[in-house]
Amino acid sequence: MGLFNEEPEPAEVLDKPLRCQVCGNEGFYKREAQLHTAGMTFFKLEWASPTCTCLVCSMCGYVHWFFPGK
Repeated sequence: MGLFNEEPEPAEVLDKPLRCQVCGNEGFYKREAQLHTAGMTFFKLEWASPTCTCLVCSMCGYVHWFFPGK
């Protein structure tokens, strides 16, 4: 069984279709990732770190990271 159980889907960024920066593929798996810093880890406050959206290319596995805008 693979790492992803769902089917890849197309994605948009700023209302434009996303293509993988490496291979040009248009199918992605969506994941959330938490961004940790050394200070937050030292004080055991990882839970308070910001999260970002990751779109993983279904063909080559390249991870596109998107930090939420203001």
